[in-house]
Amino acid sequence: MNFYQMKRNAMNIGDELQQANEKLNDMLNNPQISTEDITAQQKVVDTVQQRFKIANAQLAKEEAKQKDNLVKESNQMDPQEKRKSAFAELVRKTMAKESVPASIYQALGDNDSTGGNKFLPKTVSTNIITGPQEHNPLRDISTVTQITNLEIPRLSFTLDDDGFIQDGDTAKEIQAKGDTVQFTRNKFKVKVGLSETVLLGSDANLAAYVENELTNGVTRKERNVAFAESPAKENEKHMSFYDASVGIKSVSGSDLYDAITNAVADLHEDYRENATIVMAYKDYLKIIKTLANGSTTLYGAQPEAVLGKPVVFTDAATTPVVGDFSYSQYNYDINTIYDEDKDVDTGIEKFVLTAWFDHQIKLSSAFRLAKVTPGK
Repeated sequence: MNFYQMKRNAMNIGDELQQANEKLNDMLNNPQISTEDITAQQKVVDTVQQRFKIANAQLAKEEAKQKDNLVKESNQMDPQEKRKSAFAELVRKTMAKESVPASIYQALGDNDSTGGNKFLPKTVSTNIITGPQEHNPLRDISTVTQITNLEIPRLSFTLDDDGFIQDGDTAKEIQAKGDTVQFTRNKFKVKVGLSETVLLGSDANLAAYVENELTNGVTRKERNVAFAESPAKENEKHMSFYDASVGIKSVSGSDLYDAITNAVADLHEDYRENATIVMAYKDYLKIIKTLANGSTTLYGAQPEAVLGKPVVFTDAATTPVVGDFSYSQYNYDINTIYDEDKDVDTGIEKFVLTAWFDHQIKLSSAFRLAKVTPGK
């Protein structure tokens, strides 16, 4: 019997003892119950009490043994294995609704002096935020930071001997919105379902599974808010390239190729120089099919050679977005909270990550939306 089975056994006996005591109290309050029946129930309580005492003693002994083994193994582990083991224990403690020992936080890179910290260790939250498995293409071209109360200038640089901004749209936007961007805290949750086999499995498998699912959830949220056609939440409207409140200019063409190339040309040269095209792969295939006109040559060409600028694909981009994506930035608040939850419908236990982040399109002028207007 392993440690977690012993722990579950002790909990079951504890429940049994509580029920036996409750039954004894009910019998004592009932004058119709005979003394013999009460004595028999008292013996049941005493027996279960003894079993509970022995089970707890064995559990304490096994726990001490586990701690000794953990210290020995920890000294022999490489840092990566040590972190995996500590993170797996953090998940198990959370799911069991127990406080996480300070030693676990120390192994994960945080010194938790109180022993009751409910925040995800910074090393873990950083890995989740900066190392996604599911792909958000904007991560390769946008900026991702993890700074509390971040405020940055809207323009990345100015010249002390240049008293004007050459792009009129940019000048108007800065005058309307101000010359700084303030990142807000917008809460979202990622829930990872955990079966008992995963929870009681190896540290490496548990840590890899939970971290992988958390990163996938975080990445999907990033992608969804950036390309939401009609954001349902008021505080997410400013995060979407497509929301009218952001004010990104639409440039049209008779077909997709026309619209995209016109959008690139419409950008001010300061943005055009570093422009990237973000679009759905199916839309790119439509362009190739039209341009190829039966030839197979274009199908093997690099997208950049066809459209004149680097191309990034994501099905979320229902309308191609063209621009300098250094003016797109994600920022996460450093504090990330973990907790546990249960789906009452399925009975699946869940490890829950609560995070705060914001996506700011620092300059709408740096982007264009490429839209098709037939006959144009």
